[in-house]
Amino acid sequence: MSTHGMSVRDTTHYKTDMGFKVVMQFLCCWYTAHVAKAIQYYTAAVYEHHAILNPNSTHLTSREFALEFMSKNLDIYEQQVIAAAERGVEIIVFPEDGIHGFNYSRASIYPYLDYLPPPDLLPWNPCHEPDRFQDTEVLKRLSCMAAKSGLFVVVNLGTKRPCESLDPKCPPDGRYHFNTDVVFSDKGALVASYFKLNLYFEFGFDTPPDVQYAVFDTHFGRFGLFTCFDILFHEPVVNLIEKYQVKHLLYPTAWMNQLPLLSSIQIQRAFATSFNVNILAANIHHKTLGMTGSGIFSPSNSSYHYDMDTEQGHLIVAKVPVNPSEEMCPGHDEKVSSKYSDFMNSAKSCDQMDKTEHFMESQGKHQEASFHGRMMYDNFTFIPLKDNEGEVHVCAGTLCCYLSYQKHKLADELYALGVFDGLHTVHGTYSLQICALVKCGGLRTETCGQEVTDANSTMSFRLWGRFTTQYIFPMIVTSQVTLQLPDHWGWRDQNCYMEKTRLELGLVTAALYGRYYERDRILH
Repeated sequence: MSTHGMSVRDTTHYKTDMGFKVVMQFLCCWYTAHVAKAIQYYTAAVYEHHAILNPNSTHLTSREFALEFMSKNLDIYEQQVIAAAERGVEIIVFPEDGIHGFNYSRASIYPYLDYLPPPDLLPWNPCHEPDRFQDTEVLKRLSCMAAKSGLFVVVNLGTKRPCESLDPKCPPDGRYHFNTDVVFSDKGALVASYFKLNLYFEFGFDTPPDVQYAVFDTHFGRFGLFTCFDILFHEPVVNLIEKYQVKHLLYPTAWMNQLPLLSSIQIQRAFATSFNVNILAANIHHKTLGMTGSGIFSPSNSSYHYDMDTEQGHLIVAKVPVNPSEEMCPGHDEKVSSKYSDFMNSAKSCDQMDKTEHFMESQGKHQEASFHGRMMYDNFTFIPLKDNEGEVHVCAGTLCCYLSYQKHKLADELYALGVFDGLHTVHGTYSLQICALVKCGGLRTETCGQEVTDANSTMSFRLWGRFTTQYIFPMIVTSQVTLQLPDHWGWRDQNCYMEKTRLELGLVTAALYGRYYERDRILH
């Protein structure tokens, strides 16, 4: 059981409804007891940083003042690196914007930027070669933290790089400003850097002229870098996984939580499960800004922190499997391993009704009338759950969603099944296909889609839909923003589905969140 505001852990429970699955459950337990000991792990840390923010971020200032200000956050970083090293950590990740803060203009961010040399001037160890480049004070200090502690240090900061007038994308002032992730080895060498591609109202920074795939190898795995808003887009992270075979993702973020579908740990957990990878995610901590939620996620385990009660930073340390797929129990093919092959072998047409709906209609089942409501700024079509158990379905566009459910602990709460199939256009533009079971904000249908953090109703359910996109992220959030894994999920009979039996905590959201990357360009 997880506790709000603490580091917690969730594990998958496996439903067994056939004799074969019972045998596989026994084998899974035997495997865990006798073979899992051979799985290799490394020790990782992420730090959720209560950043000291600049109250005058739009004011122009000097480099000296900027360095003095940033040293306050760097002092905290150094304390956490030392604490992590004492606990045997091999790699640590810090959040986006944790050193300089945010809400800068292009002019005001400039004194806070370090110069980042291009790849042709590497290798470089700033701690050992402190005078090689100018305006690299922050990089030097970070490099020395890594060298002294003997661990890999992953940090986000602002960097600058001059550009030529012949470059058609070169800004008028002759320099690029980048939101940048950097990695220092356990010896202090700069081994990787990444310029954030998908900016989120970051007026001080430039979109890089080219997509970067930042990959580096260690003795405990191949790692890739991406940042915050990147998690909702195909580039660069999907190609890091599919083209560059990255199994360990480092994810600095400054994420403002938005339930019911996009709290930080919710999307982090779902992403790791969907792609069968490890994610080391470090978020800023500022409850007044709705910013919390960091974790270390493997496909079927997680250690995370979500705290909207205090304004304190938090260090998370966990063992991480070197090969994420080894952590999966044998026979658990429904979850991820067969997802792509099952999808690609099935017909992708969504212009016909699912056979499940024909079955429901043939049985003469009656359901409540659907209604429309705004959720996450999108126009969802909902159907309310009026009974304690039953089957409902709802359709929009080319997507139909189905739900079979049984409530166990009853409470005076309204739930609804929602569907959205279209282009999201607020605070970003991207195409979605979503089936979502949500607790409504009250007992009236117009409250469905509102942000909710607490719930009392527990239930078992099976949620499924015939999606056109293969990229589906399974999410289950329970009361006080705690996470659960589905018992089973995957593709079957051209549908993506998710099952969960006997939740112990009240259900807030259960969703199959689909990103239709291919349709972004068509609908934009």
